[in-house]
Amino acid sequence: MGIFRKWICFMEARTVIFHELYSTYYNVVSEILTEAVRGELSGERIRKIVEEKAYLESGLSIPKALEEREWPLLRENYTTPIEHVPTMPLTEVQKQWMKAICQDPRIRLFDPPIQELKDTEPLFEAGFFVCFDRCSDGDPYEDSLYREHFRLVLLALKERRGLRLRCRGKRCRLYIPERLEYSAKDDKFRLIAHSPKGTPYVIRMSGICQLSLSEKPAEEETGARAEKETVVLELSDERNTLERAMIHFSDLEKETVKLDDTHYRIALRYRKDDEMEILIRVLSFGPKLRVSSPESFVRLLRERLSMQKRFQGFGS
Repeated sequence: MGIFRKWICFMEARTVIFHELYSTYYNVVSEILTEAVRGELSGERIRKIVEEKAYLESGLSIPKALEEREWPLLRENYTTPIEHVPTMPLTEVQKQWMKAICQDPRIRLFDPPIQELKDTEPLFEAGFFVCFDRCSDGDPYEDSLYREHFRLVLLALKERRGLRLRCRGKRCRLYIPERLEYSAKDDKFRLIAHSPKGTPYVIRMSGICQLSLSEKPAEEETGARAEKETVVLELSDERNTLERAMIHFSDLEKETVKLDDTHYRIALRYRKDDEMEILIRVLSFGPKLRVSSPESFVRLLRERLSMQKRFQGFGS
């Protein structure tokens, strides 16, 4: 067994599936060794690669482990006994994990290469997990028409083409697809799109009854894009509030920053037309979620709370 392979096996013994830290170590060290095989490595390059590809604290641990031969992968002159550029093969446990998630009908909508895993046993079965807070009327992922529509939408997004679609009870229209969004709470996919004039639409994938690709590229069909608003929230992670927020807002574009061990800042982007819905969803978290900006959203929040207090006063 080669030196690099032995090092991988040693690290695998200390890690779990797709470990965030050690997987990064694998990729960074692999890039360093690639340059060493080509005779292009130096101490400065090691530090540059680590700085660009790894975590801040890795700047202390990775170069030291390599240069002091804790990991016997480099010689003193920054060459390596490894003869070929290293590759990062999947471990058996990783293959088993992939086989398990490929059994999920939602994953199969994306046509994963499950044939390559035909001789692999799944790490777990779908019945091992029970979701208590998910709606029971999710999309019909096994339905052949749903799967056909889903793959046409993926193709339209990939090729940047328009879609002519008809939902139940409505006439056929041209839409410019932007992206697909999945709501973990509702267990549904939604197509985010806009009309050629820029009017935004959110279309339930399960509600589409007729769908075809436009012959023209989306750029030739589309007009102005609808602007988005941003609301910044500060969250106190008590009783899994962060996890609940990530699920609750899973259908929105967002950026999350950790402030300290229990506090986070979340920036949510939404369409102006959806502002009242977002406000109600934010209110559902109570004091665990605080709106810090913009001031216009804070005013709306206060007005909504005042209105609720007035109604409570009438009812008492």
